[in-house]
Amino acid sequence: MNGSKSVQKQVTEKKENEEWIGLGTAIAVASAGALIVWGLSSLFSSGSDADKMMKAPGRDSYMRRRDFENHPSGYFRDLRGNRKMCSDRLCGSSLCFLCFSYLRGSLKMRRRAAEYRRPVESAEVEDFRHEKSNFTEEILSVTSFARQLGEQMILAKAYVIIAKEHNNLQLAWELSSKIRSCQLLLSKAAMRGTPITLDEAQPLVGSLSSLIYKAQDAHYDIATTIMTMKSHIQALEERANAATVQSTAFGQLAAEALPKNLHCLNIKLTSDWLRNPMMQVVAKEKKNYPRLVDNNLYHFCIFSDNVLAISAVVNSTVSNADHPKQLVFHIVTNGVSYGAIQAWFLANDFKGSTIEVQNIEDFSWLNISYSPVLKQLQDPEYRTYYSEASQDPKGEMKFRNPKYLSLLNHLRFYIPEIYPFLEKVVFLDDDVVVQKDLTPLFSLDLHGNVNGAVETCLEAFHRYYKYLNFSNPVISSKFDPQACGWAFGMNVFDLIEWKKANVTAQYHFWQQQNGDRTLWKLGTLPPGLLSFYGLTEPLDRRWHVLGLGYDMNIDNRLIESAAVIHYNGNMKPWLKLAIGRYKPLWERYVNQSHPYVQDCATS
Repeated sequence: MNGSKSVQKQVTEKKENEEWIGLGTAIAVASAGALIVWGLSSLFSSGSDADKMMKAPGRDSYMRRRDFENHPSGYFRDLRGNRKMCSDRLCGSSLCFLCFSYLRGSLKMRRRAAEYRRPVESAEVEDFRHEKSNFTEEILSVTSFARQLGEQMILAKAYVIIAKEHNNLQLAWELSSKIRSCQLLLSKAAMRGTPITLDEAQPLVGSLSSLIYKAQDAHYDIATTIMTMKSHIQALEERANAATVQSTAFGQLAAEALPKNLHCLNIKLTSDWLRNPMMQVVAKEKKNYPRLVDNNLYHFCIFSDNVLAISAVVNSTVSNADHPKQLVFHIVTNGVSYGAIQAWFLANDFKGSTIEVQNIEDFSWLNISYSPVLKQLQDPEYRTYYSEASQDPKGEMKFRNPKYLSLLNHLRFYIPEIYPFLEKVVFLDDDVVVQKDLTPLFSLDLHGNVNGAVETCLEAFHRYYKYLNFSNPVISSKFDPQACGWAFGMNVFDLIEWKKANVTAQYHFWQQQNGDRTLWKLGTLPPGLLSFYGLTEPLDRRWHVLGLGYDMNIDNRLIESAAVIHYNGNMKPWLKLAIGRYKPLWERYVNQSHPYVQDCATS
């Protein structure tokens, strides 16, 4: 037992000695590299090839190439015994720091390459060979051959770029060939799950080291390397930024487009509505249904023109309700989708729940003289601003979404006018899925507030100053920039308190103040934050979990515990670009057995 501890202690001491040796050697090479950049960039050469001089690695002098090639391991062994420190002048310069960082790995690889040329019976390597089978651990271990190969490949790739720029295609080809060989060996080691052996690594390390020496002898000094790599990094950053902008633009276009299967479903359902007069008669009779104004029932509002999305919201809500027959759904859509949505909900039963569908074009009271937002939406200048923002590559792509030009998106601020006899409602967006019974929301005490919502300031950026222009005194004088934001998508509205606080009038006031779009850009959340300021009751976060339309790393436990999950973002669950991990949570509530859904899915 004591013997094993003694061996372990010796191994530890040996590792520490090697680290000190590597550090001292790297610093010495950094000093030499700095002197090279300052002017000693040319190598002495005289006489025959046998007497050709070369820069002595790690020293401020020159030596015969023949002496170094005959005894490289002996040279590096002597060099390791000579620990030099940078002078104060070099250590104080940024150039020394760059050389130190860049050359440290290079010298470490040369030292190890020299050691490979002698038989190795190191206890550390042997122990690693027998005990370590995880390739990730091997590639990170300072004593593994895989780590050494990887470090040499990094340096070799840099010299490939530099050689090509100097039109030395033969050297670039030789380096690339050795790099591919290294990659192949690393792949084989990863697949078989065993470490790379000395016999496998030695030929590659030796040949790659020779090529690296050859590249350095071709006057590819550190200054050239640094400048070349800097220019390539800048070029790659520009390409990456351009690709990001392009990807965002394409993603936005995909999010805006109506999928063919949804368009097909709308056409089939609209055709049924127009060809079946009895459907229209039944729809008219349901308009005066007493359950629509019964405050003893549970009322939900959905404003959308997407029939499949609305159906998933309704189906998920009734499927998880304890008493689905006590649920009433109030749907408002536009004139284009009205017939299709009526046909769908008249032809399908949702566990006995009551469903009302209204056409926004029938709201005669919602006109330009009453609603400033309606006036803005019809203003050509406002639409021009929207189209210009959509074409500006420097602008935020999210502001080009057509929903910001849809009155349905702003209808949430007129709920008391649409349903004057109701006292409390739950508002649901069309991109949510309900996973729990929502009826307990109606018994929550909002403490005299109008809006019950889940706050989002647990995220780093969801505070008022991120949505509103606090450089404007109209905003800064009335609101706290650090106030916590909240989310639309699942909200409990007390309509009695709404009318007392006159929230709709507040909404109109702020819309008029933002006529020049200086208080906020577009969207419904900024005016909602202003209109419901001081009137919002925070709800438990588990009632409403957001981010399934853009965040791929939401904790599964958080999703499972959520009453409502929200696909806010561009990756809607009915689109092909939806996040595959979350899409089944929505698809389970889509009636896949309906003949129209099947036909449109395969058409």
